[in-house]
Amino acid sequence: MGVINEQAKLMEWLGLLESAAWVGIDTEADSLHAYPEKLCLIQVSLPGSNVLVDPLAGLDLSPALEILRKHELILHGGDYDLRMLRKDLDFVPGSLFDTMLAARLLGVREFGLTNLVNRFLGVTLEKGPQKANWARRPLTPRMEEYALNDTAHLKPLSDLLRGQLVEKGRLEWHREACRRLIEDNSHVPPPDPDLVWRIKGSRHLPPRGLAVLRELWRWREAEAIAANRPPYFILSSEVVIGIAAASLDPGRDLEPLIPKHLTPRRRRGVIEAVIQGRKAQPLPQVIRVRAPGATEASKRRYVELERIRDHRATELGIDATLIASRATLVALSHDWDSAAPELMSWQRALLQPPGGG
Repeated sequence: MGVINEQAKLMEWLGLLESAAWVGIDTEADSLHAYPEKLCLIQVSLPGSNVLVDPLAGLDLSPALEILRKHELILHGGDYDLRMLRKDLDFVPGSLFDTMLAARLLGVREFGLTNLVNRFLGVTLEKGPQKANWARRPLTPRMEEYALNDTAHLKPLSDLLRGQLVEKGRLEWHREACRRLIEDNSHVPPPDPDLVWRIKGSRHLPPRGLAVLRELWRWREAEAIAANRPPYFILSSEVVIGIAAASLDPGRDLEPLIPKHLTPRRRRGVIEAVIQGRKAQPLPQVIRVRAPGATEASKRRYVELERIRDHRATELGIDATLIASRATLVALSHDWDSAAPELMSWQRALLQPPGGG
């Protein structure tokens, strides 16, 4: 069926989707070419069928989404895919099997899809167009082939990984991790208006510099949306921070700091944003709530938890951070009872110190 970009084609395909024994899925977006980014393609593999569903074709996808919710979806590194499906289509799957999570829980260190397909299936995937604009229509034959390859091997790969998870007694770990992945991407909070403009480097600016930074960020955001281009195409964050810092000197000429590629209108916009920022009230730095100071007892607990974690990871042959990150160990060492509920049950069991904490 190839590309599904007409409602009639979609309706014809629904029967296959409904009766499918398994479903592999992937997505493509245009984050390198548009702002805000949007979902541009949904790749779906079924028994004997690989198709590309075009979400930009004005289709009513709700019948397909309802069916997809009933299936366990096979995907690879699904965090970004789930965010895009939730944001653009309000779609949250009922269950999934993430091949990247499975590989990591088996101790595989090179867990990219290309590596896994080659290692487990002996198939070499062609390197795709890394900077392709997936909003482009029509898709080139190479883009179509690359997109279809992303899901074509998910089922046999998942079967092999599932079998090894069963052998190692880690299938339930994987199921819990997949449920957590769905949960984490089902309720994405809106950005905090007092944090979203505090880009990398902002913590080094004093309050007056932060006021200028906020105005520069707002100007850049508006320009990016109007131009439908990512913000860094308009002005890099490094340049934005540099201008905000330089603006603290009222006698300094800021023109040399503005990239030459900016049009006269945008150059004026930068200067106007600086002027507005200088007039605005200074803004405080974010007051970060620090964890309680480490006591001798909590330091000992941290060392013991780290020892347990690293020992378990070595025994299991997996990355220690899958069991717990350093930040998690710190939180657990301060107050096990408060921090432990954030862990998955298998992580808790692996970390549980003698006596329960």
